[in-house]
Amino acid sequence: MNLVFDFGAVVFTWKPRDLVAAHFPQRAVDGNTAAALAHAIFGNADWHSFDRGALSMDAVVARTAERLALDPVALGALVESISDHLAPIEATRGLLAQLHSMRPEQPALRLYYLSNMPVPFARGLEQRHAFLQWFDGGIFSGDVLHIKPDPAIYQLLQDRYALEPEQTVFIDDLQANVNAANALGWHGILFESPEQLESRLVAMGICQNRP
Repeated sequence: MNLVFDFGAVVFTWKPRDLVAAHFPQRAVDGNTAAALAHAIFGNADWHSFDRGALSMDAVVARTAERLALDPVALGALVESISDHLAPIEATRGLLAQLHSMRPEQPALRLYYLSNMPVPFARGLEQRHAFLQWFDGGIFSGDVLHIKPDPAIYQLLQDRYALEPEQTVFIDDLQANVNAANALGWHGILFESPEQLESRLVAMGICQNRP
């Protein structure tokens, strides 16, 4: 069985509202305004181009600052700090540790990742987190010029590692990304919490409940 993990908000914390509130307190005065500004920054086509590897960090900062009338120095500091805030979600890492430990007895169990991640952040994760070596492979969007939910990035992962769709489970926190995996014949799981994911994997007979 192939398990394919998204990274942001599944394996690593991703709290854009907190980032915006910390760097732009005068614009993000409460939860609603912080959420709106975070969406305006990270939900825009410019950020998606950065994810895809089609726009540099400097360019996305300059264009976003101009579009939203933000201080480019403060926005640059926010973007540069993102790698520092992508911390492992301990419960998910624990689940990954269990799955990794099962490999000698279940060699058909393979771990992969498929993440929308700009190149600078991807390289930072690889350098900082040794547990990523537990994965048999994966794709960061910035390296291949495609992002989820574009079917091309799923197909690229499938082709690169010879994945059989009916033997592939995809875990992501965004429904659109799960839907794209389902359309390819994979088994998509919408991630809500590490506990919910573990329960689903137990129900599928992939792992057992941890004590």
